[in-house]
Amino acid sequence: MFCRSKAPFRLGIAGGGTDVSPYADLYGGAILNVTINRFAHATLRPTDDARVHFHHINDHLEADLPAASHLEPVRGLELQCGVYNAVVNRFCGGKPLSLELTTQMDVPSGSGLGTSSTLVVAMLGAFVEWLHLPLGKYDIARLAFDIERIDLGMAGGRQDQYAATFGGVNFMEFKDDERVVVNPLSLPEPLLEEWAMNTVLLYTDKRRESARIIEEQVANVKQNRTASVEAMHRVKQEAFRIKNCLLGGDLDAIGDALNVSWVNKKKMAREISNDFIDRIYDTAIKAGSTGGKISGAGGGGFMFFHCPGNTRYAVVEALEKLGIGQVYDFEFCKEGLTTWTV
Repeated sequence: MFCRSKAPFRLGIAGGGTDVSPYADLYGGAILNVTINRFAHATLRPTDDARVHFHHINDHLEADLPAASHLEPVRGLELQCGVYNAVVNRFCGGKPLSLELTTQMDVPSGSGLGTSSTLVVAMLGAFVEWLHLPLGKYDIARLAFDIERIDLGMAGGRQDQYAATFGGVNFMEFKDDERVVVNPLSLPEPLLEEWAMNTVLLYTDKRRESARIIEEQVANVKQNRTASVEAMHRVKQEAFRIKNCLLGGDLDAIGDALNVSWVNKKKMAREISNDFIDRIYDTAIKAGSTGGKISGAGGGGFMFFHCPGNTRYAVVEALEKLGIGQVYDFEFCKEGLTTWTV
């Protein structure tokens, strides 16, 4: 028997960073994101050898451990160990499970699409499928958040777990006490197709550690550094603006909103951008894009650009001439976490 699951990665369109405490607790956060047809995959096979086998395909990582009520973290497989520990102790009364868990991602880790959180959601989905755990979408997303941010102490926000679980286009609100409200946007299919056609997605070939950037954002809020906090306010405003653009069918205004968001996002922490990223951004704008940004905390990973009309072709050509990174084909994905058994 194989219990399989997949969860989609997301583009952080606007509001990124406002889902991180203490900003979200003090001011309330708001983010607009959309999932794409690139996924984190998990396959769980129950075994009877009293062992726990982990295989992570992307980084060629493996671990073969005695089944136990608690697994010590294995370098590179911390997320897998964290998910196992959470399931065993929260739902199995500490009784060890014997299994093989294989994971794979369609994009590189640390690429700004919420990779670690999406992988956690996919792994949880496989356990939910196997053990028939009574968890809804909010429950799974919150558990994924708790595993990463609390159990494993990894710095980050709250949007990725919910995007991967719910899927589609979502406007998310983040309140104090870690409350999250997911508002799905029901958009006409032609609008979604045109929005995707107008979007160029580029992987910069540079992975980044988001923790340092997020830690600086947190420090800026705690120390009430006016420029950084005001920039976060503006980034949040642009999330509301793009939501209204989409609901009103006004795709042309998205480019300017993305540009305003990017200008302010760079003020939130020093390492969000650099000369390398600025060069890519300026190249896309000169070729016809009306705005864009990095997806995720910043420093590298994926960037995307709004290219109205037929400008996508000139933008793609200009980016390819730079010899930097790779343009990814994609479509928007309406489905969130999906699980099945074979």
